[in-house]
Amino acid sequence: MKYAEIQIGQTAEVTHTLTAKDISNFVELTGDDNRLHVDAEFAKKTAFKKQVAHGMLGASFISTVIGTKLPGDGALWYSQSLDFLLPVRIGDTITVIAEVIKKYDRDEIIELSTNIFNQNKQQVTKGVAKVKLVQHTEEEPKEIDETIKETQKVALVLGASGGIGYETVRLLLKQNWKVIAHYNSSSEALLKIKREFSDNQLLLLKANSNQLDFDMVFGQFLERYQLKIDAFVNALSTPIPVIPFEKLEWSDFISQLDINIKIPLSIIQDCLRNSLFKSNASIVMISSQVVEHPSNNWSHYITAKSALQGFVKSMALDLATKKIRVNQVSPSLTPTNLVSEIPEKVKLLTAAKTPLKRLATPQDIAKAIVFLADSSKSGFITGETIRINGGQVMW
Repeated sequence: MKYAEIQIGQTAEVTHTLTAKDISNFVELTGDDNRLHVDAEFAKKTAFKKQVAHGMLGASFISTVIGTKLPGDGALWYSQSLDFLLPVRIGDTITVIAEVIKKYDRDEIIELSTNIFNQNKQQVTKGVAKVKLVQHTEEEPKEIDETIKETQKVALVLGASGGIGYETVRLLLKQNWKVIAHYNSSSEALLKIKREFSDNQLLLLKANSNQLDFDMVFGQFLERYQLKIDAFVNALSTPIPVIPFEKLEWSDFISQLDINIKIPLSIIQDCLRNSLFKSNASIVMISSQVVEHPSNNWSHYITAKSALQGFVKSMALDLATKKIRVNQVSPSLTPTNLVSEIPEKVKLLTAAKTPLKRLATPQDIAKAIVFLADSSKSGFITGETIRINGGQVMW
């Protein structure tokens, strides 16, 4: 059984009548030849009067239920508590019942009550088991593989008209993705790309970077096109004014937190509520090298990007059970409109100090984003940061 198929309250059972041969086989296997189990004359002189089957012999049928029925193949039975309430004897018919009482989504573990009853409906053993479902790969028919290859992946890129967002859209289209490209006001560059590809491969979505406006437009858009998403890329950006610390206002922080946390959180939650993410979907956010190598007078921006790192890691944990991966790229100084006010001298000095002797380009960043977006290439990466800085910061 798959973990998602298992429900709390679900039960399974097996029945077995114990024989003298069962006891003999158990003794041969374990070496436990306690005379209470194997010698009728000895047992007659005890309070039990008759031979008693080994407690673990009866309990071993818990393994049968777990290994063959609930959950079955792939079950890793790693914890068991047992209380032996009544003796079991040769000729008794025992029924072992396992019932799911808890599920632990993060690690795909189920907890089972394990109770054994005799033919008189008396409970002879009780306990609790914990079982992890071990994933296994099944070979799929070739015709299914071919279908998968032909299915076009869909990406939603927020901030697609900016330098990094624009290059991400271009690269996704070249790799035959269908792209929903969000922009705020400027669409000229995106319209130029649209003419290079098939009419329905690039869909343009205009919305202000205001949460209420975006939510409404995005909802109407998805309702119209009935698309599900393989990758969500947040390339939204807002100007980063240089503000001396003593002149900072809370609104400066809010504007950065909205772009980096609030708006993507709202869109991701909408996608989850409406089941818009496909299985093995990917979320990619854009951080910044300034988190690890701060610059003066950017406290509002650095704070938001630092919050983003925690946001990405917590999302990666929370969404792993839904088969959604969450990662981020962390670029160094990259020539885009966002940093156009940085003096050319600073850019030249930065390039000179970089081991690879140049600045990052939007294309460098886009390649990493597309790699993380594609689960066929990065399907076992989540909660990670890919640094794209030419060696300026190394870990």
